[in-house]
Amino acid sequence: MRVVIADDEPLVRAGVRAILESDARIDIVGEASDGHEAVELVRATHPDVAVLDIRMPRLSGIGATSELRELGIHTAVVILTTFGNDDNIAQAISAGADGFLIKASAPRDLIDGVITVAGGGSALSPHVAKLLVSALRESNRSGGAASVRQVHELTERERSVLVLLGRGQSNAEIAKELWISEATVKGHVSSILQRLDANNRVQAAIIAYEAGMVSPRD
Repeated sequence: MRVVIADDEPLVRAGVRAILESDARIDIVGEASDGHEAVELVRATHPDVAVLDIRMPRLSGIGATSELRELGIHTAVVILTTFGNDDNIAQAISAGADGFLIKASAPRDLIDGVITVAGGGSALSPHVAKLLVSALRESNRSGGAASVRQVHELTERERSVLVLLGRGQSNAEIAKELWISEATVKGHVSSILQRLDANNRVQAAIIAYEAGMVSPRD
């Protein structure tokens, strides 16, 4: 899979490159030192995944993600950060990021995260996942009624896919459970995101939760 890296610190970029290139499946096709460079690099190279630092000059990783989505570019995005507060997580998910990893994570987590999002999944470090689950548990489900109406517009098959997506299953896992091809799953996921007006799988999973289709434990 083809990957782009963006971080304003050369040493960090070198470290991320070294970690990812230790897996033979990953090919680094370019590096950027700020968000604007990252957007242009993604537009030029069409990578499978962009690994973006959250804090970069001129344009942050979250800003770059938003710009990519506004341009209709669906390259999977993993946000890397030293911080893991609720605001950053919410902003990254809202912008359309597919993964949010803490830099203190193990190198294997970064590799697994890139591979997961390249395959259509979502990647959250354990710390981030705990924060997100905590936020869901504390939610008063104020968006429940609207979410129920949204999922009601889905087909029966799409709702089945959404439940499994909400449980964190990858496209391959969903295909295996529903006895359909992975290509068919990808088609359903694209339709689900469009119908729910969701930027990514995490947003779709939250809508599924608010509609009562999955629980924080899932």
